[in-house]
Amino acid sequence: QAQMIESAGGLVQAGGSLRLSCEPARHSRSGYAMAWFRQVPGKERECVAAISWTGASIYYADSVKGRFTISRDNAKDTVYLQMNDLRPEDTAIYYCAASAKPDYNNAYAAPGQYDYWGQGAQVTVSS
Repeated sequence: QAQMIESAGGLVQAGGSLRLSCEPARHSRSGYAMAWFRQVPGKERECVAAISWTGASIYYADSVKGRFTISRDNAKDTVYLQMNDLRPEDTAIYYCAASAKPDYNNAYAAPGQYDYWGQGAQVTVSS
């Protein structure tokens, strides 16, 4: 059972934009560090972006720098991923993740650092 709930993904044309959001499922809690991962069939899950609880530490994969923005609203227990200038190679299932480790200052890129996961949202970018 998914512990995080993502907004729906979608189909968008190349160059378009899409915003994903994620919040804890009922009876679950948000995490300290939070992140967005993506996965395509036959490949490992990769970290797209991660953010510390304070927001002061942020990680982006090289492939999305300058196009994607991760942010969070701790009052709403919600993390966002704004995706601009989308490309066909961004097509993947996107997963939200949250860490239970009480670290306010760091963001992590390794999937093993995260304890709670969403069910995934399909993002398809057409050329």
